[in-house]
Amino acid sequence: MPAVQSLSPRNLVVSVVSHGHGDMVQGLLWQLAELSAASVSRVILTHNLPEPEPIPPAGGWPFQLLQVVNEAPLGFGANHNRALAGASEAFVCVLNPDVVLAGAEDPFNALLAACESTDVGASYPVQIDPAGRVQACEREIPSPMALFRRRLLRRKETRVDWVNAACLVLPSVVWRSLNGFDERYFMYCEDVDLCLRLRLRGLLLVRAPIRVIHIGQRASARSWRHLSWHIRSLWRLWRSPVYARAQQLLTSASANNSTIGAS
Repeated sequence: MPAVQSLSPRNLVVSVVSHGHGDMVQGLLWQLAELSAASVSRVILTHNLPEPEPIPPAGGWPFQLLQVVNEAPLGFGANHNRALAGASEAFVCVLNPDVVLAGAEDPFNALLAACESTDVGASYPVQIDPAGRVQACEREIPSPMALFRRRLLRRKETRVDWVNAACLVLPSVVWRSLNGFDERYFMYCEDVDLCLRLRLRGLLLVRAPIRVIHIGQRASARSWRHLSWHIRSLWRLWRSPVYARAQQLLTSASANNSTIGAS
């Protein structure tokens, strides 16, 4: 595994994909400009649907803002892969437009610091909802039994096999070695697959001691189309060799050293 580049100011590129999230994107970009000018060198904003361009603050954007307008909507992974292709920065960040940066300090200081070790594949923040409740972004591998225990039996999960990609920072060498997201997942499970591939390489997922507010709700709970995408993605995941190898590794007692609250 190539060595992770040393931390330095403005060595992070952030990819944001908007699906008509204009107001949220506007607020997020202004927060990045206010809090993260020292760490973020570029922001790549992909418009998956037509919408007005964001308005810059009075002093202009303190980072390079690149905007991509898709002729036709692409999937979550495809959009981020294209945005981050050829990134020259030492670190990349996948960031949802419905994330609000909580607090008065740059959250990327902690996220980048968590990636200092060469055995770390990605870092992530604690996610809370607008009411301040901690969201369940840390999950066990989504086997049918794990989903049954969580959804129907309401049992809490005890392992961190993967985390959602609402806010995920990776060393660029790791991102490139994984070839980004698997674009065969149009929507849903691309973050599961990425994390599992990362874990199969012996790399860690590390929770940084900072919080962000995640406003979004799972669209598959409200839309039949999204539900069908979710089911198809789960079916693809369960049939994949990545899932089979990860299921064997992560559920074995000897390899299970990742528990919720331990990162």
